[in-house]
Amino acid sequence: MKKINLKCAKCNKVFSRLLSMHMYLLKKYPNKNFFCSKLCNVYFRGSSKELTCTNCNKKFIKYSSQMKKVKNNFCCKSCAATYNNTHKTTGNRRSKLEIWIESKLKELYPNIEILFNNKETINSELDILLPNLNLAFELNGIYHYEPIHGKKLLKQIKNNDNRKFQACLEKNIELCIINTSKMCYFKESSAMPYFKIITNIIDNKYRGGGN
Repeated sequence: MKKINLKCAKCNKVFSRLLSMHMYLLKKYPNKNFFCSKLCNVYFRGSSKELTCTNCNKKFIKYSSQMKKVKNNFCCKSCAATYNNTHKTTGNRRSKLEIWIESKLKELYPNIEILFNNKETINSELDILLPNLNLAFELNGIYHYEPIHGKKLLKQIKNNDNRKFQACLEKNIELCIINTSKMCYFKESSAMPYFKIITNIIDNKYRGGGN
């Protein structure tokens, strides 16, 4: 198929495109500029900006609509999680998601004993424990799945997760692992699906008499 050489309107790089496609675009958009890449297109239109990651100082492109939503700029979820974890204004290690879920569970189940960050039952911390139902939950963020602080630490975290799971088995506790790694910034709307998973499991367990 015949191709035509074009010059990028942004960087002046020469690139090839199918002649049939070029004629179609010219007919549909008579005054259209042509670009060698989406990046050049974005730069040319001024709809994005090159920024520096607040955490790792890496240069990256961010759309204007995204820049309005957050104060700091991060090139990826890993950098966002690392920065937010190391720049907390208090010594509280619990996430906003955990604190929010705790308040909602207490409100929804006032007659069920629910323990949070319990360390005594299996000699290791459980995010949520319902002792009368032999049921526990772990809210595992990005640190449990990606090597934010290196592969060695990730391996230690995974080993600890496995030991925690085994300890629950020995105590006849059903441990439910909930992957919350997609949540970089807390919002009630994005937290609600995790809350519903927990409440559905609790309701099914409660109706079944804790068996």
